[in-house]
Amino acid sequence: MSPQRLTLSEIQFLQNALSADYIVCDIRLREGEYQYDLAKSIASFQLELCFPDAKDIIERLYGEGKSDEIQFIRKIQTILKKMERSKVVRILPKNKPWELQRYALLSFKFQDAEKNLLMLATEQEIKQTQDRLNSTLSLQGALVANQSYIKTKIGILAFIVVASYSAIVWALTQPTIEPIIFVLAFCIALTCSLILGKTLSMSA
Repeated sequence: MSPQRLTLSEIQFLQNALSADYIVCDIRLREGEYQYDLAKSIASFQLELCFPDAKDIIERLYGEGKSDEIQFIRKIQTILKKMERSKVVRILPKNKPWELQRYALLSFKFQDAEKNLLMLATEQEIKQTQDRLNSTLSLQGALVANQSYIKTKIGILAFIVVASYSAIVWALTQPTIEPIIFVLAFCIALTCSLILGKTLSMSA
């Protein structure tokens, strides 16, 4: 599962989870049991700036074969629902109606029902993920700024093309054609049309 572009709410959620202290939960998180394995797997995804669905989690834990077993997926989803009620995970909204629900940890640190303190990531891993998140934010900010520039450029070019062709039509409808206006408008329209086409192909 490759990292996708993060929404503002997902960025906020990641930041909160990375900075959160120990959360007290009312389920047992003992190594070797389903709850622990699921929490540990979700943590590994979040350290990669990803939010997994049940199939992603199962494939990472048990292999691709298990991720195609409907009954096993439902069993894991039931456990994850219990973990949500116990304030270990959050079920995130679907990006598309037909997709599986995605999951996220509320923190990387928990105190379970047996009062055991559990860290699902080291301080170094958390720090590295925070740095990666900051880098991603900078990259996404630059991408948004670039997209805004491209949209503005396309708008200006489209306006110039329309205005130039309008000038050509106007020149042709006059009793006396002004060669300078016609040639100038035609050159501008042709040049801007070529630039507009190249800009649209690059932004596609």
